[in-house]
Amino acid sequence: MQYWLFKSEPDAYGIDRLEREGKTEWSGVRNFQARNNMVAMKAGDLGFFYHSSTKPPGIVGICKVLREAYPDFTQFDPKSDYYDPTSNPERPKWKMVDVGFVEKFPAIITLEELRKRPELEGMTLLSRGRLSVQPVEERYWNAILQTAR
Repeated sequence: MQYWLFKSEPDAYGIDRLEREGKTEWSGVRNFQARNNMVAMKAGDLGFFYHSSTKPPGIVGICKVLREAYPDFTQFDPKSDYYDPTSNPERPKWKMVDVGFVEKFPAIITLEELRKRPELEGMTLLSRGRLSVQPVEERYWNAILQTAR
């Protein structure tokens, strides 16, 4: 089992929408490190759902990887904000995974709260916060779950 963190702006796609729809593709990622993280995911892996670019930003729930990495269709759609004319359908540059809803936390765990926790020192979110899809070490996962529940 691996653990991850998926960032999304709640007005673009939030935890409430994932709960309503049950699952979604995690498309539109245009960062090579985030893409590589998705390629490393296995069906059944769990991830924190993080609301970014909002006040306050923070972890709001859990999602699960339902389908392993496959070509992101938005890279080939000229009408998409995520269109990439340099990507070739024979060798797609960008990947996505499908995630499903697992749980919404009773309260957001804010970025400010996370930063105050000494046991989370070194967590990718706190050191390289801009990465939209990132790994979460098991020790950080467990510490955050204790707070959430």
